[in-house]
Amino acid sequence: MKYMRKSYFIDLSKTNLTYFIFLFSGVLHSQIMNNQNNSNQDFWRNVQFGGGFGLNISTQFTEVNISPGAIYRFNPKVAAGIGIQGSYVSSRDSFSSAIYGIGLISLLNPLEEFQISIELEQLRVNRTLVSTGGPDMTNNFWNTGLFLGGGYSSDNIVFGLRYNLLFKKTDYVYTDAMMPFIRVYF
Repeated sequence: MKYMRKSYFIDLSKTNLTYFIFLFSGVLHSQIMNNQNNSNQDFWRNVQFGGGFGLNISTQFTEVNISPGAIYRFNPKVAAGIGIQGSYVSSRDSFSSAIYGIGLISLLNPLEEFQISIELEQLRVNRTLVSTGGPDMTNNFWNTGLFLGGGYSSDNIVFGLRYNLLFKKTDYVYTDAMMPFIRVYF
C-alpha cells in the first residue's frame, strides 16, 4: 500500500507539473510575443520621415536636389537619424556636377522652440569642366562636411542656420561655410 501511495503521488505530481508547464508556457509565450509586437510598434511610432527637394531651372543654369531622411525620436528632446542626398548642377557651356552621398544627424531640443543639430555628411562629387579648345576636364573627389546648427522649431518644421566646420573654398561643393536650412520631419 505504501508503494502504491508513493507511486500515485509521483504520477499525480508529474501530471500536475506537466499541466502547469503547458499552462504557463502558453502564457509566457504570449507575453513574449506581445512584448515583441509592442516594442516593434513603439519603434515605428518614434520614427519620423522627412527631407528636402530643390529645383532651380533657368536658361543658363539647372539645379535639382533631393534629400530624403528619417530620424528616431528617443524622447521629446533627443533624436538621431540618417539621410541620403543627390543633386545635379549644370551651367551651360561651363560645368556640370553630380553629387550624391549619405549623412548622419543628431538633434537636441533643450527648449521646445530651439533645436541644436550636429550633422556629418560624406559626399561623392563628379564634376566636369567644359573646355572651349580641348577635352573637358573631370574632377571626381569625396567631400566630408561636419555641421553645427541651431534653429527655431515649430511643430515639425525647423528654420535655422548651420556652419560647416570642415569647409574649404577649394572643395567646390558649398560656396560658404554658413548655410540657412529648413528641416521638416513628419
